[in-house]
Amino acid sequence: MSESENKIRVLVVDDDVDQLMLLERTLHAYGFEVRTHRSSLGVSNLVRNAMPDLVLLDVNIPALSGDKVLALARNQAPATTRFILYSASDESKLRALALASGADGYISKSVQGESLARKLISIYKKSRLPAAGTR
Repeated sequence: MSESENKIRVLVVDDDVDQLMLLERTLHAYGFEVRTHRSSLGVSNLVRNAMPDLVLLDVNIPALSGDKVLALARNQAPATTRFILYSASDESKLRALALASGADGYISKSVQGESLARKLISIYKKSRLPAAGTR
């Protein structure tokens, strides 16, 4: 197995170029394979073609908000892809939006560095556990 096959593949969607560069550098440093995208448009195609393990979606993105992108992209994604809403909004609002939109998790933009990497790894590992009641 090649080294890239062992890495968690993350697609980061955010309209803020500085935020994308920071996330790409940070996550790459923690061993993730990172792809970035600056628009809510085209995410479904990217998810279908790149088959990421995790999609980190900015909630406040022009054209189509993160929760709307999630609804469209989930239909194109492999069943194992996990969608995480990412925002600087109030955490209770972010939690409610994640629940309402069917996201697999949410992370505040205040979470960075090693803490962000640990949260993403935790969501990834949870998605690999068998569903309750199955063997």
